[in-house]
Amino acid sequence: MTVSSPYGSWPSPITARTLVAGAVSLGEVVVDGAEVWWAESRPDEGGRTVVVRRTADGEVADAVPAEEDVRTGVHEYGGGAWWVVDGVLVYTRRSDERLVRRDPDGAVTVLTPEPLVTRGLRYADGRTTPDERWFVCVREDHGDSAGEPVNELVAVPMDGSQEVRVLVSGPDFVASPRISPDGRYLTWIQWNHPDLPWDDTQLWVGDLTPSAKVARSRRLDDGRGESFFQPEWIDDNTLLVVTDRDDWWHLHRVDVGSATFTQLTVGQYEVATPQWVFGLSRYAIVGDEVWFARREAGVDRLGVLSPGGELGGSVLDVEPLGNESATRATSIGSLAAFADGVVVVAASWTTESALVALDTNGSAVLRAPRDLADDMGIAPDWLPVPEAIEFGTGSDLARQESAHAFFYPPTNPDNRGPDSELPPLVILVHGGPTGSVRTQLQLAVAYWTSRGFAVADVDYRGSTGYGRSYRHRLRGGWGVIDVEDCVAAARHLAASGRVDRDRLAIRGGSAGGFTVLAALAFHDVFSAGASRYGVADLVALAADTHKFEARYLDRLVGEWPVEEATYRERSPIHHADRLSTPMLLLQGSEDRVVPPAQAHAMAAALRQSGVPFALVEFEDEGHGFRKADNVVRALEAELTFFARCFDFEPADDLPPLEIQA
Repeated sequence: MTVSSPYGSWPSPITARTLVAGAVSLGEVVVDGAEVWWAESRPDEGGRTVVVRRTADGEVADAVPAEEDVRTGVHEYGGGAWWVVDGVLVYTRRSDERLVRRDPDGAVTVLTPEPLVTRGLRYADGRTTPDERWFVCVREDHGDSAGEPVNELVAVPMDGSQEVRVLVSGPDFVASPRISPDGRYLTWIQWNHPDLPWDDTQLWVGDLTPSAKVARSRRLDDGRGESFFQPEWIDDNTLLVVTDRDDWWHLHRVDVGSATFTQLTVGQYEVATPQWVFGLSRYAIVGDEVWFARREAGVDRLGVLSPGGELGGSVLDVEPLGNESATRATSIGSLAAFADGVVVVAASWTTESALVALDTNGSAVLRAPRDLADDMGIAPDWLPVPEAIEFGTGSDLARQESAHAFFYPPTNPDNRGPDSELPPLVILVHGGPTGSVRTQLQLAVAYWTSRGFAVADVDYRGSTGYGRSYRHRLRGGWGVIDVEDCVAAARHLAASGRVDRDRLAIRGGSAGGFTVLAALAFHDVFSAGASRYGVADLVALAADTHKFEARYLDRLVGEWPVEEATYRERSPIHHADRLSTPMLLLQGSEDRVVPPAQAHAMAAALRQSGVPFALVEFEDEGHGFRKADNVVRALEAELTFFARCFDFEPADDLPPLEIQA
């Protein structure tokens, strides 16, 4: 029997600690013969990343010692920190960023020399040559403090001699070095400032010699401007790659000799995803088939492209998690070929990520998620299933556009709101801004909905999954278009009578944090906001950020410093006089992407303007919170802050939060 209680004050078994207790984030998957290896990020262990091995007989064990963190700092975001072949694991050791070889018998060989600068040589996205003499990977050299880091493709000898050889140098960025099965060719992706990997990239191939040199390098694309993703060799002379030359990220076959591209998939869906990190895998070659994940209508689906498939060819859909509507997979990634099928990381709106092996005859779970019902007392009826919504947006009434979101209603089997009351709304703003909403169970969302909040997760114009044109709609418009869409989503839901127009909150991290701050500075729709490591000053960000994003704003805002006036105009920090909405600031002290000075400056502006605010800074955290206690503290601080702003009493016993005015 449900009882009527004020929205926001509902008791819930989904606590902030629930988010991290025993939780793991599953990452890259590698199949080595009959064995399956994968990465796990563990908040309970200080956020370290561990490589896990599952043998052919089903035995599962960590493949690295308890003191080691398998991560790389290339591009600051990392990914692609390890690879395994024939039981030999090569990985980046986070403590010093050196490459390490770990043999099946446990013997360890350090493969790269000690850098002159601590963590000054970083490695990622590697593959072993067929003869297993070389490990070919990306290297980022931070040795010259006066200039940008240098990104190159290098060959690292597997024998421990540490005589690293440079293969490709010159472009601002390189990624995805992949070696042909016969070892004769090396293909890779490269790009230059001001582009990022989802803008205009180039696909290259070169002859790879046994002594680890690249000769006769040549470009395979025609320079039309496209974004390449995940090149893989079908055979010694043929590549498979994803590119968006028809406006959507689709699979293409490439004849290396003639540089001829043949499109294999078609439709309003995308196979690729933005390459913020290395090691992403959205398809796998299984014999004559291609198994691929695709983002369609905002969620992921898994398909199999039949042999010899051409444009519009036969695609068979496969369901990784079962056919029950509540558990059908909505998030799919990390595909790797395994036997007659694949291994994938899959999740649904009501299930956390699982590692699943499947073929067309069925599936088996290799690494199950937490049992929320048995271990934490969270029955399925506590978990919200969102509704996909599309709504009108844009300031140009003559050219009305649409944006997308997923709407989560308040969900609590024991409580309902009073008939005379509508629920408060939390607008979620994803990061990037080139990115998309998470399409799986998020206990951080259920944390809000189970207490009586409605939540809308917005795929504003500029998000991925809706084609290149939608993705590039944000060009020149960051801080305007994304904000318009979040405001439009809140107004749409309020006008439809689904949420309380007087209790609208907005929260986001990184680029999403900037959207939060801009929405509060330039609009009067929201009553409260929470920014996690958000950008307050575009001018400061343009002048002080890492290489990967150093020219990102040239595309999103305008050419720097030519259009400095636009940067100032859109920076919330330069409009302190317009700030009146209470604001929570959450920041990591070691953030290299958005330095802590940004949060401190915003706090000072709010203090001077007399606007209620709170600043919580977490020691030893970078861009994003990885440690369990910090994840808990940040979420509880948000609930405390919103409760204060919306004048309700949470059912939770929350730690105090100092709100200044």
